[in-house]
Amino acid sequence: MEIDLNDPSMKEIVDEFCDESLELCKEMVNILEDFEDNPKESSLLEVYGQMVDRIMGAALTLGLDRIGTICKLCKSIGYKASQSADLKLNGVVVNILLDAVDLIEELLTALKTNKEKKEVNFEAFISRLNWISDKFKHITRASVAAGNSEESSKDDAEVDFDDLIAQLS
Repeated sequence: MEIDLNDPSMKEIVDEFCDESLELCKEMVNILEDFEDNPKESSLLEVYGQMVDRIMGAALTLGLDRIGTICKLCKSIGYKASQSADLKLNGVVVNILLDAVDLIEELLTALKTNKEKKEVNFEAFISRLNWISDKFKHITRASVAAGNSEESSKDDAEVDFDDLIAQLS
């Protein structure tokens, strides 16, 4: 679905989405920085995942597939990292997620201002995503909050990183 920013009613909806999402991005940065200071507080990564999920849902509803895909990857990475006891790995994860938030903010700002966004080179970002997805292959459930139900764990854990990363290429 292509968004028509020339349609005034759609522009208003997109602007509201961008404003709310940019506020969530600020909160996500704060959460990730709090996690850097307290790396044993894995629940912070759960909160991050819930926030990025809000952006993801709205982005996909509006047909903003690139933003939605990045958010979906970040959500899964955040949830999986929340279950990892490897503090060094989670330190790297936080840096990747902070870079992803910067990328999301850049895409949202370009969308809101209706300016031609500079072509983002996703190669380095995709390389990091591939690396981190490999590190989390052993974690089968992406969310601690998902509980033990098979259905809820499939929703989060069955994210196919390779398919999502290919969508960004």
